Amino acid sequence: MEFSSKLIEQAVNEMAQLPGIGKRTALRLVLHMLKQPAEQVKFLSEALLKMREEIKFCKSCHNISDEEVCDICSNPRRNQSLICVVEDIRDVMAIENTRQFNGIYHVLGGKIAPIEGIGPSQLNINSLVEKVKLGGVDELIFALSSTMEGDTTVFYIYKQLKGVEVKISTIARGIAVGDELEYADEVTLGRSILQRVPYENAMKSS
Repeated sequence: MEFSSKLIEQAVNEMAQLPGIGKRTALRLVLHMLKQPAEQVKFLSEALLKMREEIKFCKSCHNISDEEVCDICSNPRRNQSLICVVEDIRDVMAIENTRQFNGIYHVLGGKIAPIEGIGPSQLNINSLVEKVKLGGVDELIFALSSTMEGDTTVFYIYKQLKGVEVKISTIARGIAVGDELEYADEVTLGRSILQRVPYENAMKSS
């Protein structure tokens, strides 16, 4: 792709690094911004920079937050004894959109994937195990994608909690095998949360 401006080329190259954005889409976005008032583009750049510099991760659940503890964890109306374990912050957003869950979350930051070089120590697993062992947690709901990596991660944590008094369940398989949680429709995802099953039962049927 040829550019008549080095400034446009640089902007397109940076924009194209975003996931799902190719060079043509990046060029379309850059040209769109070029047509906008300079003040509007400035607002966008300032918002992105402010987000990147000031965003925090909740010290309790590892979800994104504006404060040390996120709004979900600090909400007294949420059931603090019910924890939904997810891979990614996008999964928190997906489940929250269903309005079917009133507990809190624990974001692992991914799933165990040896081929990609991701092991248990690189995920937020230890903090989850320690939290459960401290007491006050009645149930863990595993809401990970139904992939081999997701199942491996759930099984690893399950083994780490062996002997600990806590109910462990997993979302019902309303989510197709191999699907990522964030792409499930809200109705299916909501029903999967409500119709969760004991983890031992899920192991027998898999």
